Amino acid sequence: MYFCGRKSNIKQYEMSGKTYYIIDFDNTFTQVEALDELARISLTDREDRDTILTEIEQLTNLAMEGKMSFSESLARRIRLLDANKSHLEELIGFLKQKVSRSFARNAAFFKRNAADVLIVSGGFKEFIIPVVTGYHILPENIYANTFVTTGDGKIIDYDHANPLSEEGGKVKLLRNLQLQGELLGIGDGYSDYQLKESGVVSKFFAFTENVSRKSVTERADHVTPSFDEFLYLNNLQGTISYPKNRIICLVVGEMKDEYINMLEEDGLTVKKRKSLDTKYLKEARLILLGKHTTITKEEIKAAKKLRCLGITDYVQDFEELDFCSRQGVVVYAGNTKARLAERLLGYINEGIIFQSLNFQDLLQPKTPDTHRIVLTLKNNKPSFHQVLEVFYQYPYKILSATMRTSNITSIVVVDIEKMADKSVIRQLKKLPATIHVRTLY
Repeated sequence: MYFCGRKSNIKQYEMSGKTYYIIDFDNTFTQVEALDELARISLTDREDRDTILTEIEQLTNLAMEGKMSFSESLARRIRLLDANKSHLEELIGFLKQKVSRSFARNAAFFKRNAADVLIVSGGFKEFIIPVVTGYHILPENIYANTFVTTGDGKIIDYDHANPLSEEGGKVKLLRNLQLQGELLGIGDGYSDYQLKESGVVSKFFAFTENVSRKSVTERADHVTPSFDEFLYLNNLQGTISYPKNRIICLVVGEMKDEYINMLEEDGLTVKKRKSLDTKYLKEARLILLGKHTTITKEEIKAAKKLRCLGITDYVQDFEELDFCSRQGVVVYAGNTKARLAERLLGYINEGIIFQSLNFQDLLQPKTPDTHRIVLTLKNNKPSFHQVLEVFYQYPYKILSATMRTSNITSIVVVDIEKMADKSVIRQLKKLPATIHVRTLY
């Protein structure tokens, strides 16, 4: 049964303490627009395929940017599809490989919050349910359109009684669900923003990992380049403790595209400059130096957040190596067998050190269902056991702990069974020898 009334009994900010997460599917949960992809599959043998695909994509964008009513866009796209159920099977297999990276790595969040996560989409249940239920989302929490087919499986229409097929359908649906608590919306399209415009959700997060629409981002409460960012902004536990999009990698000089692509695909914000830029130097957690570029002691000192330095030109005697060690900066050169970007990401993401110029290898494997903390310490004190004593004061089970040293600095990696609270991190930072502390995941 569908509800079409405009009046709402929802008490959006009722002090129930409950929060619902209203999530879009196309270009949000997945990296693509599913109807566009269905058209690519169904129109394979058509001579006019490219013309029709262009028209379908234009109709999609017009609706997502709020320049055409969703109902008109949907009706016109369905008429152009020429699809059947066999095409849906191929589409589902494709979509399962195209789940947005930040959603895929946070599957545990959906499992923990299964009762409170709703997929609300103008797409179709026939391809949405097989994709999102693999991420612990409950079938009864999936709201989308449904196809109308002929006896032989040909898609000819959709259920027009479903409010999600109409302009403002998401608003109508959620008003009539009468969810009690706070609602947070995340999506890429204008129909997602309408949830905030109508007052149905308290905050709207424009999701830009896959596509960014100015008509949406300029109206959002927050622009969210990844689902990690959404979790971070709302103090929710995610796979990583700090959004990758907030990690700035400063690339200086000429650089191989493969290095830059790896960093961007991992979710880092890459800033490319011809020379060291003071603006980004202060914010950079990684610096990658291209050919014929150098970095001075003063610049390293100014880079307060720097954790990792990559040098593509191998230098036998990097003059500032000891100073980098004192600052807790792991240094890599580009002459070793493994690709430079992989080693930088290994340290940033997992605390792994492999073939650096200034630290022993630290290859502590990731333990499932744990949280990892990385400490960089001056070599004099405290001892390894003194660091662990901080954890022993709290109800945390230490599952593994490893220390590696340079002649100047030590790095300690500790895995515990649950996320350390802020008091533990504060105490670790107060140790006299601490240079910096990172919580990775």
